[in-house]
Amino acid sequence: MKDGRENLKDINSYPTQEIGSDPEQPEFDLHGLLKLAIALVRANILLIAGVVLGVVALGVIITLLITPKYEAASQILIEDQADQIIEGGELQQAITSKDTERFLQTQLGIIQGRSLARTIVQDGKLGSDASFFTAFGDEMPTEPKAPGESLEDARREKAVDLLLEGLSVSIPVDSRIATIKVVSRNAALSAELANKYAERFSAYNLNQKYDSSSYARKFLANQLQETRTKLTESERELNQYARAAGLIRVNSDGSDGSSRESVLSVTNGKLVQLNAAAAAATAERIAAEDRWKTLANKSAMSISEVNSNSAITQLVAAKAVAESELAEELAQHKDGYSTVKAKRREVAELNRRIGEIGEMIKGSARTEYEATAEKERSLLDQVGSLQDEALNEQDRGVQYSVLKRVADTNRALYESLLSRYNQLNASAGASSNNVTIVDRAITPHKPSSPNLPLNVALSFVLGLLAAAGVVALKELLDDAVRSPEDVERKLGMRLLGLVPNADDEQIADGGKGRRSDVNEAYRSLVTNLSYSTADGLPKVLVVTSSREGEGKSMTARAIATDIAQLGKRAIIVDADLRRPTLHRAFGKGGKFGLTDYLTGQKTFDEIVLKSPVHDNLDFLTAMPMAPEPSFLLAGERLQKVVEEARARYDVVVLDCPPLLGLSDVPLIAQNADGVLFVIDGSSFHRGAIKAAIRRLDLINVRVLGAVLNRFSPKLGSEDYSYNYYSYGSE
Repeated sequence: MKDGRENLKDINSYPTQEIGSDPEQPEFDLHGLLKLAIALVRANILLIAGVVLGVVALGVIITLLITPKYEAASQILIEDQADQIIEGGELQQAITSKDTERFLQTQLGIIQGRSLARTIVQDGKLGSDASFFTAFGDEMPTEPKAPGESLEDARREKAVDLLLEGLSVSIPVDSRIATIKVVSRNAALSAELANKYAERFSAYNLNQKYDSSSYARKFLANQLQETRTKLTESERELNQYARAAGLIRVNSDGSDGSSRESVLSVTNGKLVQLNAAAAAATAERIAAEDRWKTLANKSAMSISEVNSNSAITQLVAAKAVAESELAEELAQHKDGYSTVKAKRREVAELNRRIGEIGEMIKGSARTEYEATAEKERSLLDQVGSLQDEALNEQDRGVQYSVLKRVADTNRALYESLLSRYNQLNASAGASSNNVTIVDRAITPHKPSSPNLPLNVALSFVLGLLAAAGVVALKELLDDAVRSPEDVERKLGMRLLGLVPNADDEQIADGGKGRRSDVNEAYRSLVTNLSYSTADGLPKVLVVTSSREGEGKSMTARAIATDIAQLGKRAIIVDADLRRPTLHRAFGKGGKFGLTDYLTGQKTFDEIVLKSPVHDNLDFLTAMPMAPEPSFLLAGERLQKVVEEARARYDVVVLDCPPLLGLSDVPLIAQNADGVLFVIDGSSFHRGAIKAAIRRLDLINVRVLGAVLNRFSPKLGSEDYSYNYYSYGSE
């Protein structure tokens, strides 16, 4: 057997945990989950098969009972924008790529809306068609539902509800083709309604464009009338003010061919002309003044203009002739001579005349200066007067500009509205539809539902899910332990041994065959017990279970026997004072035992008996049966008998009663080094094991681990499908 060390490696692979603690899973154990799933399937294969078959059968029956329904589909293309027959005739704004999906979803919402469905119902008079209600699995209303509602309205609204229930609209991603599906019990009606939906939505979309254009034209006509009235009034006010202010409006053509309006001001024209004349007069006055200042202090004959005068030149020539003649006369006559006097008078006259003409020429410069100065003063006076008048006119021009801007604004608004109104009038009735029917629905020949293969597959999947739920619920409500994984997962205890499920004859034989499965299992258990504490085998070992009939007494005897076969002195004590079994198992010692010692009637040596199984094994029965076992076990002599057995033997095995409902085990376990818990792997426990573990936890005793008795490899995972206890037995 190799001392069961191979088996120990198997069993000690489960982590040791405290009683009642939840098992920790530091890592996700997929292999463990698969093993657990396989074990659950093996244990509940019939239940799973029954649930699955039941659900599948129910699905088939329901499928056969369902009335067939037919699905017809039509397809329409929904474009973002319609082709513009007349540029600028589209009222709606262009849709950007970001809003395309929102636009398409909006169109789908319109198709699925009650308004379109009500239109189809009214056009086809479906509210009064009993076959329509039959096709959708309902009956035609015979009376109104709401007070004040007519029967016709009630039927129409009911028909709308049924139509919407049978309608489904979808559009794939990155596509503008929408599919309209209608499902009913009448194949021809489904196709007809699907086509009606496509036609009515296309017409609805076109009518909406026309209606919106009609409303826009009506609105623009009203705005045009108001704007025309405002423009006329503003033009009238502008003209009246221009007339009152003396402003003349002049239209002229600009360089770009457009007509421009300007204001002609008489005052401004006069002011410009007078200002120019005054400037010229000032220049003339300055020139005349400079000329006069130059000539004022000079003699007349020193002025070049005088010397260049033709009259002066003639007089100077005549004077020269007269002086020449005077000189000749003086040469011939004396000064008093008449001819000399006459010539002297002629020369003097010529000088006088020359002086007068020179002074006259010099005086003309002064006269010219004075005239230009007077002209300058007159013009400047007129400019000053016109400046005040021009400033007043400018003030009036500000109000004119305000009135002109109002008129220009009204004119621009009127022209814009008139242009848009003309565009809408030109495009009315010529709108292009952005909804196109791609495929019309055809009458389906096969029903779309129920789909028997699909329903069977779904029933099978639902059956698996239901079976999984039933198994999970069963495992949740039942703490049955049938595999090593259950000991770890449900109880949080260390597994020390697996005892296979043997027949009654083999159990009664006690596993005496050297290579029997039971014998090998108990030998492995003893080996694992030797590693359960730091000192090896526990000195005093309590063997108990949650309830009776789980094989604790058989386990206690097997442990004691195997320890004795290992050469150690062992004693097994039947501590079950209520239902003792050890005296029957060994076939003697039915008259005295542990009860006599606890009552003080016999000594330890008087009650100890030799086992017929092995020389190193002694046993102590629980005879005679005591009327008050709890009272005896609570006394001081229980501790004494345990201490005396501890001193004489290497190992003391206490075969104790079950935990539930009794106080015996807590009293006995306080004197032991450890507790071995026996679990029956072939029966339900309904919370008994966990309740027993909680009792042990309350008294703070050391639980070494558990023994899974009557274990069936078929209920475990694949690791236990090979019965290694029988290896080499043949």
